[in-house]
Order: sequence, then structure tokens, then C-alpha cells
Amino acid sequence: MIMDMNTNSPTRVKIMRSLLTISVTAAILATIFTLFTPLGITYGLTGGVGEIFSPPSAFEADPFLPTPTPSPRPTIGIVVGHWGYPDDDVGATCPDGLTELNVNLDIATRTQAILQQEGFNVDLLREYDERLEGYKAVALVSIHADSCLPLGNEASGFKVAYALATARPDKANRLVSCIYSRYSETTGMPFHAGITPDMTSYHGFEEIHSETAAAIIETGFLFNDRQILTQQPDLLALGIANGVLCYIRNEDASLPDTNQP
Repeated sequence: MIMDMNTNSPTRVKIMRSLLTISVTAAILATIFTLFTPLGITYGLTGGVGEIFSPPSAFEADPFLPTPTPSPRPTIGIVVGHWGYPDDDVGATCPDGLTELNVNLDIATRTQAILQQEGFNVDLLREYDERLEGYKAVALVSIHADSCLPLGNEASGFKVAYALATARPDKANRLVSCIYSRYSETTGMPFHAGITPDMTSYHGFEEIHSETAAAIIETGFLFNDRQILTQQPDLLALGIANGVLCYIRNEDASLPDTNQP
């Protein structure tokens, strides 16, 4: 049998391809076996195969990238009117024992829960809470209720105001406007224009940090508005919470200055 010595013959090409395939396979096998020898272990190569065939761990941190730091949650303060008041003063009291403090604490607790669900830290504060001194928050609202005396049909509705002596009347007025707007829309209650000096000169306004926007709200009259105050506290809390969120989110609430009687 005579062999074809032509370098371009099909037979020689097949032979060369077979030899090349055998050489590559041998090199790969030699590399793999080396990983399991003392040499491979000495040079820390035992993880090589796993690194080639397995994706990087999701928990491996890149040392050259900054570690993400969670943003702090903004704080909101809710003062419960007459809670922990000196001399056990519970505020306005009805003949059957219903007190302003009962109503204030119920609404304030529900307001706190709503705002917490929105992602905020919410402090529930007593009337003369030690934390009020220099208190810093994106907003603070003091919750109260009005008289339980039969003062006529005009003694109905809510009031909201800020301190006339505030260092930031622009922020405080916008907070009041937001609460005015959203509380009215949510509850359907009318605004009562009888703003008193006890509201505009509220002691808590003088204690908190000057950059903390603050407002005080009388949620309704215990006598004429008793039904909504005691039977729909969730609705009133939602109105207050919506007002605070309106302020924080810079939503529109263009209204007249509600501090004016």
C-alpha cells in the first residue's frame, strides 16, 4: 500500500487534527490533576475549579466599593394634650366622665400608627415631656379637643394654629395649611375660627428646636362633635396624618392664614 505524502491531502489533515485534539485534552487533564497535588494545595489553587464553574457568591463584598448605609428615617413628634399633665389635669371633662385626655390619646395613637406605616419614626410625647427641650423633627403636632359645655351650635368644628412667635413662620404656616386642608377634606368637619392665645402661645412651641415646624390642633368639641370624636377616631387620625404628609411631601395646600380669627 502506497501512502499519500502530499501535505495538503485529506488524510494528513485528519491526522493533524486528531493529534491537536489529543494534545489539548492532555493539557487540560494535566492542569486539573495538578490542582489536587501538594503543589496545587501549596499555591492555593484548590479553589480554581470551583471559581471557574461556579458564579461568584452574592454575599462577597467588593473591598473597593463603599458599604451602603441605610438612610435614617425622618422623625415626627405627636404631643398628646394633657397626657401626664401636672395635678392630674385631664383637660375638658364631660358629665359622664369622658375626658379630653381619653380622646387625645386615642386619636394620637392612631395617628402615630398611620405615619409609622408610611415609613417614619413617630414619637408619642407627653404634655410636658422632657424630650421636648430642643426637640428636632420634620414636624410636630400637639393634639387636643375642645370644650364639653353646651355652648350652642356654633361650638363645633376643628381649630389649627401655630405659634405667632415662631422662628420659621413660613414652615409653620405651611404645616398649618396642610393640616387645615387635609383634615377638613378627610373628616368633613368645618373649621372653627376661634383661635385662642392658648393655641398661638402653646408652651411646647417655646421648648422645641427652632427649625422644627409645629402646629396645635383642636380636633373638635367634646359636646357637639362627640359622635365623630368617639366613634370615628380613625378618620380624625387619618386627617391629621394626611396633613403632616402633605407638609413633608410639599403638596399644595394654598389656604389663608388660619391663625387669624
